[in-house]
Amino acid sequence: MQPSAQRCRSLHSALGLRETLAMTRTDAIQQLRAECNQLAATVTRMHPIAPSLEDAPTQSEIFKALFELTKQVETVKKQLMRLERRDDSELV
Repeated sequence: MQPSAQRCRSLHSALGLRETLAMTRTDAIQQLRAECNQLAATVTRMHPIAPSLEDAPTQSEIFKALFELTKQVETVKKQLMRLERRDDSELV
């Protein structure tokens, strides 16, 4: 086995990716949504910390980055919602 392949396998194992790869679509949607909610909560907790830096240019860049992170998380959530709706409409 090549060293890079072995590293990938051990990384997958360490991260629990084998179990993740075997998950159903519904489980994957639920897990992704939970992770998105966790990310959103973390970003929300970061926002009030930035003023303590007492450096306006740095704060401005951090606020911009946090806003972009929030937008990207919301994009993921929206895609999950669309996928669920599409799945639901196929059942009818």
